Amino acid sequence: MNNNFIVKIENLSLDFKGKKLFENLNFNILENKNTAILGTSGVGKSSLLRCIANLEIDNITNGKIVLKEDTKLAWLSQENSLYPWLSILDNVQLYHHLKGSKSAQTLQKAKVLLNQVNMTEHQNKKTYELSGGQKQRIALARTLMQDANLILMDEPFSALDAITKIQLQELTCELLKDKTVVLVTHDPQEAIKLANNIYILEENETRLKQVALLDGELPHKLSNEKLWTLQEELISHLRKSNK
Repeated sequence: MNNNFIVKIENLSLDFKGKKLFENLNFNILENKNTAILGTSGVGKSSLLRCIANLEIDNITNGKIVLKEDTKLAWLSQENSLYPWLSILDNVQLYHHLKGSKSAQTLQKAKVLLNQVNMTEHQNKKTYELSGGQKQRIALARTLMQDANLILMDEPFSALDAITKIQLQELTCELLKDKTVVLVTHDPQEAIKLANNIYILEENETRLKQVALLDGELPHKLSNEKLWTLQEELISHLRKSNK
């Protein structure tokens, strides 16, 4: 594999419940960059993410996905999937909790991560006492706990209010700046803020259409006039693909 790529998708075809989502799809994900995949509901964005995570084997009818050697991935989704019978610290250590590898070292790391996501003062609460934004902060800490270099994010901010969303977007950019991130979203503004490379997955298409390649530090500032123009272009693309 070309060293610039962390994921290489070759001639991938996927059927889901009798519907062909995409056929002979070719797509490469650049290492140490943030890639956003835009698309309307039901087009197959999340299914593509699940293919990368090796969770859609039964529905793949053709092609292959190759990850760069020593790639380790983690998943951050809209559903934070916290376990209510576990403490906050054990939720952060979930990977080690399930493997039976918790230790004084993993506990200390969990505490450091909770501090990084500004949740130290809430660490002794029950999960049902947390707000949606607080739960996503815990989920982010749990993602970081896995020491993955490829982070798959499936609309992790879509259920949050506007201010909480902005805060979590900024925090995620800060804490994942040395990772490769693939973000699935239906929100053009979010894609522009959080990604270097933006693609649109259109219904009945066999490729992802690259619509933007952005430089600069993340998150991008939407006060930039060019980015406002880009947002209108992305909305136009999505409207056309939703007809």
